[in-house]
Amino acid sequence: MNLEDIVNITKSETDINMMSPLIWAYVGDAVYELYIRTHLVDTTNLKPNRLHIESIKYVKAKAQADILNKIYDNLTDEEKDIVRRTRNTENHHLPKNAELKDYMYATAFEGLIGYLFLTKQKERLKNILKIVIEDK
Repeated sequence: MNLEDIVNITKSETDINMMSPLIWAYVGDAVYELYIRTHLVDTTNLKPNRLHIESIKYVKAKAQADILNKIYDNLTDEEKDIVRRTRNTENHHLPKNAELKDYMYATAFEGLIGYLFLTKQKERLKNILKIVIEDK
């Protein structure tokens, strides 16, 4: 069963483009977290506490900001625009355990992941997520 078998996105690409980039980041956060968790479950025999500790290495703001920095030059102009829009969206949430700059770039990374997921760009999403795993 694929995630697409469970999740049914009915909004048009036009509707998705009209959403706040923070909505893309909200979805991207969940998609990315699920990807990392299932990857760790699939490739390790760790107990839940260790899975959580290991997943933090991928999902903390600094790690996501670093990933975005690594892939940025390989993004399309449209993807760079998505990143820019998400990074520049005013967010009143201040990070507790991260530098503001890392938090902004992590949100931009999540925005890109969410946008690709919502617009059903599965192959591009897979390619970007594959880079995340290869990097660790």
